[in-house]
Amino acid sequence: MKKITSLAVLSMLAACQSPAELPLAGDVFTPKSADEALEPYYRSLPDDFYPRAPAGLPLDTSKALTRILVASCLDEEKAADSVSLRSVAAESADLFLMIGDNVYGDRDGPAYMNNQPELNELRASYADLAAREDFKAVRARLPMMVAWDDHDYGANDAGREFPFRRLAERIHERFWGLENEDVGAYPGAYYARTFGPEGQRTQIIVLDTRFFRSALTPTDEWGKKGKERYIPSADPEQDMLGNDQWTWLENRLQDPADLRLIVSSIQVLPTDGHGFEAWATMPLEQQRLYRLVRETEAEGVVFVSGDRHTGFLYKDDAALPYPAHEITASSLNVAFAETTAEVDRAQVGEGYPPENFGAIGIDWTAGTVSLEIKANTGETVRQMTAAFR
Repeated sequence: MKKITSLAVLSMLAACQSPAELPLAGDVFTPKSADEALEPYYRSLPDDFYPRAPAGLPLDTSKALTRILVASCLDEEKAADSVSLRSVAAESADLFLMIGDNVYGDRDGPAYMNNQPELNELRASYADLAAREDFKAVRARLPMMVAWDDHDYGANDAGREFPFRRLAERIHERFWGLENEDVGAYPGAYYARTFGPEGQRTQIIVLDTRFFRSALTPTDEWGKKGKERYIPSADPEQDMLGNDQWTWLENRLQDPADLRLIVSSIQVLPTDGHGFEAWATMPLEQQRLYRLVRETEAEGVVFVSGDRHTGFLYKDDAALPYPAHEITASSLNVAFAETTAEVDRAQVGEGYPPENFGAIGIDWTAGTVSLEIKANTGETVRQMTAAFR
């Protein structure tokens, strides 16, 4: 009788929702990709293989939102009581968006751990996060929505080439309790929720800039200001979101909403301030995003991002039919500097590199949002106001 060979089984290691049907008994299994080869093994893993977050508060989508907190970049191996997380837990807010690098699961101390088929370090990192008392305090106080970025995806700066991405997705969705929701039914970690009654509807769109993203173009001058790691690509085949997610986003932008927060783990508006990961590394995809907002006539779009280990505010008068605004909140406890000389043409004021988180206040009467960068102790250090209607 023909059967799957042991070599095929041993090569099976990164899947979530299956990209293809599994072989029937007696069939020869000839996988066409690493994803397909790994899928049967990952399907067989028991529930206790996956770490779980402490129980969180349910989302109340009937309630109009007036204050939202946002943060990124938490190294779970650092001191077990983060000033930033404690400040988040102490804030009065309706929702907390944890939008990427929620753990550093591709690293054990300073050493990168990117090539573990069962993502042992990533799972250990999530388990460490779940055990932190400051994180438990946040989970007990604030309902949450989440995005992932490279370090909680499993490999620094990785995209769709990461061979263990489907297991990473399973770990992410099970940790956050999303496996039985819509996002758990399809490849990728994107989803959306709308809060509040007509006239006070806030739509939060969480994008996945990892699972489907094609490779970035490495810089030709490593470390040079503005070209530090990557340079913009003119490749017409470049892809940030993948066909299915692009179609889904087009549909979501046509949903009724008064204010739309588009959450991208990497920055959207900046174009010339740095050469690290950002939508600007794929300018055709960046313009596709802007074009989609215009074509769907989606009003009230504000971009929310993390990743940069510095808090920033941006405004671009040309990207959308109305002034486009973005808040970058980063990082909770992985600060690299006290000051920064980085300036982008869309940037509003100076960046804020020390530990920080963000706050978005919504004034439904005035039709405005207040975008705030807050120091780790909770004081507002940068702020701007944007109209959304």
